[in-house]
Amino acid sequence: MMEPFGRLARVLHDGQQEAAVPDHGGFDGFYLGTRLRLLRQLTVMTGDAEQAADVLQEAYARAWQRWRHVSGLEDPAGWVRTVAWRVAVSQRRRRLVAADRLGRLFGREEAVEEPPRTDEVMDIRMALRQLSPEHRRALVLYEVCGLSVPQVAAETGVPVGTVKSRLSRARAALTAALGPDYLDAGDSERRVGGMIS
Repeated sequence: MMEPFGRLARVLHDGQQEAAVPDHGGFDGFYLGTRLRLLRQLTVMTGDAEQAADVLQEAYARAWQRWRHVSGLEDPAGWVRTVAWRVAVSQRRRRLVAADRLGRLFGREEAVEEPPRTDEVMDIRMALRQLSPEHRRALVLYEVCGLSVPQVAAETGVPVGTVKSRLSRARAALTAALGPDYLDAGDSERRVGGMIS
C-alpha cells in the first residue's frame, strides 16, 4: 500500500507509542528556495521586519499542514505570501483594538521607532507607511515581487482595474512624499526592495 506522502518517518510519542509522521517531500526545498525572497517582500509590505518574519513563519506552518494541496497550486509562494499578508492584517487589527483600549485606560504612549540604516531607507519607509495597506501591498507585489497586474489582481482578490488604480495612486503618493525625481523610472524596485536588504 502506498502512503499518501511517500516515505514515513517513525518517531516515539510520549516515550511509549510510535506514530507515523509524514515526510512532506518537496516542502523543505520549497521553504529554502522561497523564504528569503518572501521575507523581503513581506517586510516591505508590512513595514516591519519582525512582524514579517512572524507572519511568514505562520504562513509556512499552514502551508506545511496543507502541503498536499498547496504543492499542487500554480503559485505556492503566492499562496504563502497571501496567507502571511492576511495574518499581518489580522494582527494589525488586534493591535489597533488593544492600543485603543489601553489608551483609554492608561493614556497614549509614544511609539519607539527603530533607527533607519540610511536617509534613503528612512525616506522610503516613511513614504510607504503613509500609503494605505492596500496601496502598499499592490505596489510591493508589482514593483518588488515582479507580478503582473493580472497576477496582483488574482492574489489580492480585486479586479484588474482596481489594481491599476491602486498602483497609480500609490506612485502618486510616493512622488508627493519623496519628490518627482527621487525614484527614477525603472529604479523603484531596486530602491524599495533594497531598503530591506
